[in-house]
Amino acid sequence: MILDIDTGDTAWVLVSAALVLLMTPGLAFFYGGMVRAKSVLNMMMMSFIAMGTIGVLWVLFGYSMAFGNSVGGLGIIGDPLQFFGLQGLMSPDATVFTIPALVFVAFQACFAIIAVALVSGAIADRASFGGWTLFTILWGVLVYFPAAHWVFAFDGAAAEKGGWIANTVKAIDFAGGTAIHINAGAAALALALVLGPRIGFGTKPMRPHNMTLVMLGAGLLWFGWFGFNAGSALGAGTWAGLAWVNTLVATCAAMLGWLLVEKIRDGHPTSLGAASGVVAGLVAITPACGSVSPLGSIAIGAIAGVACAYAVGLKYRFGYDDSLDVVGVHLVGGMVGTLAIGLFADPATPAAVAGLFYGGGFDQLGKQAIGAFAVLAYSFVASYLIGLLIKKTIGWRVTPAAELNGIDLAEHSEAGYDLSPVYYTNKVQRTLVLSKDDLPETATTGAKK
Repeated sequence: MILDIDTGDTAWVLVSAALVLLMTPGLAFFYGGMVRAKSVLNMMMMSFIAMGTIGVLWVLFGYSMAFGNSVGGLGIIGDPLQFFGLQGLMSPDATVFTIPALVFVAFQACFAIIAVALVSGAIADRASFGGWTLFTILWGVLVYFPAAHWVFAFDGAAAEKGGWIANTVKAIDFAGGTAIHINAGAAALALALVLGPRIGFGTKPMRPHNMTLVMLGAGLLWFGWFGFNAGSALGAGTWAGLAWVNTLVATCAAMLGWLLVEKIRDGHPTSLGAASGVVAGLVAITPACGSVSPLGSIAIGAIAGVACAYAVGLKYRFGYDDSLDVVGVHLVGGMVGTLAIGLFADPATPAAVAGLFYGGGFDQLGKQAIGAFAVLAYSFVASYLIGLLIKKTIGWRVTPAAELNGIDLAEHSEAGYDLSPVYYTNKVQRTLVLSKDDLPETATTGAKK
């Protein structure tokens, strides 16, 4: 599409792309703090390697598969050769709406990266780094790129013919409730089933080792999510402002809802609950932030906070080990937000669609259900088959010894924390040292570890 470039829109989307890219390191902190200390580096590396593999694939042919002309006009997959290596997109005439095409490429690349990284939380503490790296490649090509085409590729935007969910079904997904969160959540469930539970799951405590990292990660995710949602307006205007406000208030409501559940059920609200509630609210409002009012956002956030707080316990009832609750937060939260559009869509918003509660009947709710369940089913089946393929070839699980003694050391030959011993001098002066060789002579007499 060739339109005049708006520098304000371009600047906003570039900033938003940087915010979305920041979300993946934020996710690394969030997930890293939730695992045990002996797995923190491996957990963070699972997010970072997704940046490497998907970043390269996106430039080579991923963008073309997602936003190229639909092969055969079926709305299933874009032509992988149309924009191969981003050819043809460096011209000043190559635009998507009012921004340069390359700016749109950059923005959507960050979406693809974090969608893959989200899945990793379900298989924490037990997956080999090689198996996970191969999964990022196969899942990006076979699952995410097609799903992004279905949901995000609108006719006449980046290419002439786009995806079937966006253009035929006309389900609303403003920033990725289906293509990212339901997609990643379904894949997470599939991999949890393929890999099986961690050693000691359900019998030994596996608490987060560093809640400060978890809270830091949640804060970075919330910060970056304003680019995720408001940036999806692809312009600096009313639609971006609505998405920004809705992202704020839905997340606030979800955090309160989760903490209320904890207070009533467990007797005390927790910092882990607050962080998880924040993410649940962000997930739920992602598809809806451009089509509901701030009041509707409060309702969606509150529902998601309560629903996800209960959903994370389902893994103990059904016996699947979703290590960091990707299913309970992203799959359930994504479903809540996507389906809620059919109820809370406000015709006064720029989307101009009426949900059931605004006199629109069940029409939009039906469209939302088709989009949500189609992505869920495809992602689960394809991810399960990819998982089985890796299991039967290079293998998924690290050895039991590596899992018990520390996956960081086994997979990366590193430790997340060098906890140096503390020695006491005769004057009870504390000195931090790396080894006995580093201990001053004056501190050796009567020193205690």
